[in-house]
Amino acid sequence: MATLNTEPNLASTRRFLRAIDRHASRSLSEAESVRVNAKLILLLANHIGDPQVLEQAMEAAREHAESPIR
Repeated sequence: MATLNTEPNLASTRRFLRAIDRHASRSLSEAESVRVNAKLILLLANHIGDPQVLEQAMEAAREHAESPIR
């Protein structure tokens, strides 16, 4: 069984979040921005491809929804 990697794996999480914010909010309404984020999630989920890892990711995201993003 594959396991979700929760160890830091990005050079800069903050830089990635800023890039998401720039791309998702550039001349888009809030509804369009939500759709862009949903499409990004689907593209990344497709890249991962493992339903068990995706389930682990959804559970982890929900458990830590109130925690600050690092």
